[in-house]
Amino acid sequence: MEVEQVLTITKQWLFEPTVIKFTLAVAGLLLTRALISVVNHHLAPYITEAQTRYRVRKLVTFVGYVVALLYFALVFRTHLGGLTIALGVAGAGIAFALQEVIVSIAGWVAISFGHFYAIGDRIQLGGIKGDVIDIGILRTALMECGEWVRGDQYTGRIVRVGNSHVFREPVFNYSADFPFLWDEISVPVKYGEDHQLARQLLNQVINEVVRDYTNYAKQSWRDVVRRYMIDEAMVDPVVMLVCNDNWMEFTLRYIVDYKRRRRTKDLIFTRILEEFDQNGIALASATFQLVDPPVFDVRVSGKLDQ
Repeated sequence: MEVEQVLTITKQWLFEPTVIKFTLAVAGLLLTRALISVVNHHLAPYITEAQTRYRVRKLVTFVGYVVALLYFALVFRTHLGGLTIALGVAGAGIAFALQEVIVSIAGWVAISFGHFYAIGDRIQLGGIKGDVIDIGILRTALMECGEWVRGDQYTGRIVRVGNSHVFREPVFNYSADFPFLWDEISVPVKYGEDHQLARQLLNQVINEVVRDYTNYAKQSWRDVVRRYMIDEAMVDPVVMLVCNDNWMEFTLRYIVDYKRRRRTKDLIFTRILEEFDQNGIALASATFQLVDPPVFDVRVSGKLDQ
């Protein structure tokens, strides 16, 4: 008799409408997740470009989640009224407990529609500088640059920064509308050297190295001027001279691709040394001369006490 009662209760529980709906909802969510994985797996071999493959994968995942949400709402359509009331009552507590999550989601919306940055951009967010490799609903993943590695090179660490930082701190974007940077190099030359020849050689080197960057940058800068309220700027490389107490200091100002700043600087310095060696121009360096102290002639008069 007890076994029959247990079976009866079990049947009643299993055929309870709420249990059936919950089971259908879980099955639908698992099926949606499986379909997302299958679609992404089969589409990947046909898309060779990394950025396009990433965007397609994100789009498929987003569509899958929307479908799952609609399916969930369809299954529990008769209970949505009570669910809405329950969520309304608990809304204040949820908002307080999950305020960081809510702000991060709002940050994701701002990033998606406000064009703060996109995949592949080099940015500084939350005090971290790096290339954007993923934008999630709560966090942005960066391939970190800098720190103990100089010259804007990768450190190898992947840093995930909360999207809420876009509302709290400035967002520095190195590549959004103008994918170039201005950089400078200082070259000290000894007094007495031919400064006109030195300037000529430096102009020759800088134009030779960054000529391609300059041509592309001019067009990009024209687009920036048309889009924003900003004045024209000198994009062509320039060499400027300042004389100080120790040497003649030439400053080379030029434009460069934001990902090739260190490589370009290495090439410029190499060419400068080659040209200066061929033309007999000597670089200056800080030197210190130790002066001998004066000789003191000390004479003692009188007799010492015995």
